[in-house]
Amino acid sequence: MIKSHFTQSLALLALATCLTPPLAQTAHAADIALPMPPAGVGHEDSAPIPQGVAAYVDTGATNQRGIACMATIETNAGVRVLSGFLDLWTPRSPFVDADQDAPEANGCPPVVKSDWDGIPGSATDGVKKHPELHEANIAYSVKVTSARTPEQALAAYLDDRRNKAYSVTDGLGPLTDAWRKGTRQITTITDMPADAVKVKYEDKGNDRGVGSKDNEDLGKAVDLMNATSENGSTEPAKRYYKYARPYRASDKVIVLPQLEPAKSSKPAADGGFPSGHTAEGWRDALTMAYLVPQRYQEMLTRAARMGENRILAGMHQTFDVLGGRVQATAVVAYNLNRPDYAALKGEAYQQTQTWLGKATGAANLSALLARAHDKTAQDTFGDYAANKAYFTERLTYGYPQITDPNLKPSVPKGAEVLLETRLPYLTAQQRRVVLKTTELPSGYPILNDAEGWGRLNLFAAADGYGAFDGDVTVTMDAAKGGYNAEDSWKNTISGPGRLTKLGSGSLSLNGANTYSGGTLVNGGTLQALSETALGSGDVYIQSGVLKVAANEPLTVGGKLTLLKTGTLDLTVGDKGHGTLKVADRATLAGGKLVLHLAEGYKPAKGKKIQLIGAGSLRGTFSDVSLDGHKLDVAYGKTGVTVTIR
Repeated sequence: MIKSHFTQSLALLALATCLTPPLAQTAHAADIALPMPPAGVGHEDSAPIPQGVAAYVDTGATNQRGIACMATIETNAGVRVLSGFLDLWTPRSPFVDADQDAPEANGCPPVVKSDWDGIPGSATDGVKKHPELHEANIAYSVKVTSARTPEQALAAYLDDRRNKAYSVTDGLGPLTDAWRKGTRQITTITDMPADAVKVKYEDKGNDRGVGSKDNEDLGKAVDLMNATSENGSTEPAKRYYKYARPYRASDKVIVLPQLEPAKSSKPAADGGFPSGHTAEGWRDALTMAYLVPQRYQEMLTRAARMGENRILAGMHQTFDVLGGRVQATAVVAYNLNRPDYAALKGEAYQQTQTWLGKATGAANLSALLARAHDKTAQDTFGDYAANKAYFTERLTYGYPQITDPNLKPSVPKGAEVLLETRLPYLTAQQRRVVLKTTELPSGYPILNDAEGWGRLNLFAAADGYGAFDGDVTVTMDAAKGGYNAEDSWKNTISGPGRLTKLGSGSLSLNGANTYSGGTLVNGGTLQALSETALGSGDVYIQSGVLKVAANEPLTVGGKLTLLKTGTLDLTVGDKGHGTLKVADRATLAGGKLVLHLAEGYKPAKGKKIQLIGAGSLRGTFSDVSLDGHKLDVAYGKTGVTVTIR
């Protein structure tokens, strides 16, 4: 009867439902009264769909080039998603199509002469709000175009003249050649010709490559790339906002000489906001990140580099590239959510993973992940820390918050699809919460659309939750491979919630975490790689493995409990590497202790290592092992020590 009651309790615990304290359990000593599992807050977090605003994923088809004067915030999703720009800028009204010879014939107002047609410095065509930010915007362009290096000049030229889909493929690093081979992409722009200062060169390549009709390798991937750019034009927004390019606003902005032939001769029809090149690069990069999540953050960084290169070229400015990113993010999510592409995105993903595995000799998804980050291969985007710093700086370009900085988080309807392959073991609602807990605060210029597209920080979202404001249960299936088998969350996680790890896969926590609801390990492996990886609450190892490999002693802010079906795996080294500091009581109701020595750590015989220091200690391990060594284990009132024999 007692055994049955205990089994039922464990089942309830595994389901993360209302828990009852387990009954007393015998370890290697007398009966031990086990602490209760961490309670958390008793509910999951949520990220409701914004109300009172038209969802981009429902209205993206309205972003049509058509008659540009008809595109307004009320009628065009591509214009509406950039409405945060109105905090900086009031465009001239009426919104005419200055590129039409007889706009009245299409029901548009007649063309009115624009300040764009005047000399540099007078290109206003609207009213500036926060003039100091407009000055900072132009100052950035002046600064970077004046200090442009030859390497930057070449990169800016290539990103301008090449097809954008080909340009961003170098974000795939070691997988780039395999991708280009599978998509059959080609380009005719490989350098900066000497006569480019006089000749406008066009890319005669095939942009995204060859589709599935004639390509059995990565044809489906090409089809999806084409699909996610549908209804993605920036022209309606350019005509609506009518914001001049930087070289028309200041003659101190130095356009790359080799791009002078590419400048438009019709200023009034050549708006700078948003940047079309940036938007296209982001659409292609986001789709590739969906298909190749092994390079998710690298592709986001490559998209940010596309935007920066537009500024370095002198063709665009910070406002323009921020707008291009916002609109492109919404466009890709809109297309990935379309029911008519549901089958295609699944087929394209599977085809891409299979092809890349075959082309690189990777036997499985874990091997493909390793190939994607091969340290011996040339990889412009191979440094995670550098990518994060570069991307984060360009999320806002350092602008201050100019509207309410304290609005609640807002996650657009359907935005969770952008994490579908990167966090496949989470539910759609959990992915929404990840976006919610990693997004930017409100108030930044251009990024303040009503839905929240501008506030998304996909780089941070790829590193998992930013907060446990509710209880989080993660179930990973190692048999599915890839990120289902192994993943790492690098964010700093706060909040009152509890983390429950279920399933057979392995999850690592790397951040300086402060979440307080506790940690429950009930399947697979949870790995702690920082001193405060498990937050400030209790740690309860029911089954599965808790691995500790932090460079400093792991802090357990409350109680530590190990049941007989659980395993504690410690990689120990000098200065407390991989050991535990438990603030409250440590309860060892059996369970295994598996020890490893950190790389380079060679303790002498007779070396004593304190593995656990606690406020108090009860119980023992059922088994203690260290490959190649015999150990003496000592259990004291406040900790566990081993001596190497």
